[in-house]
Amino acid sequence: MTMNTSTTEAHLATVAGIYEAFGRGDVAAILDRLAEDVSWDADWADNFAQRTVVGHVIPRRGRAGVGEFFALLGGYTVHEFAVLDLLASADRVAAVVVIDAAMPGGGRYRDEEVHMWTFDADGKVSALRHHIDTAKHLAAAQGEDTRPARVP
Repeated sequence: MTMNTSTTEAHLATVAGIYEAFGRGDVAAILDRLAEDVSWDADWADNFAQRTVVGHVIPRRGRAGVGEFFALLGGYTVHEFAVLDLLASADRVAAVVVIDAAMPGGGRYRDEEVHMWTFDADGKVSALRHHIDTAKHLAAAQGEDTRPARVP
């Protein structure tokens, strides 16, 4: 497989920019980097997590669907969000992130996730998949604090 270094670097910069916009709460800047028909956890055959009631893992399509995702996250309290690593291939970027968030129902989770970003020929994000600890997210959606107990 041949990789175009400038394209790979552009994809890395796009994903980094998306996370920077997330940190600022700038959803419009995120949506601008997405293809009109972006698949947000939608093209994932038999993803068992999507059978749950956890709102942030429901599959979505298009910029409007992604806007709904970020509107939902707007009700969460994010205590920590950090990008640990970005890895790229010709048309994908994998991001390893850590998030600590409290949900409106009182649940809280801290998870190390992998976000798989896919790009189209125009350099727009055409798909995103969140690889998460589904059990933590489900328990947090039911009001549980899934973070490990702190040792005094």
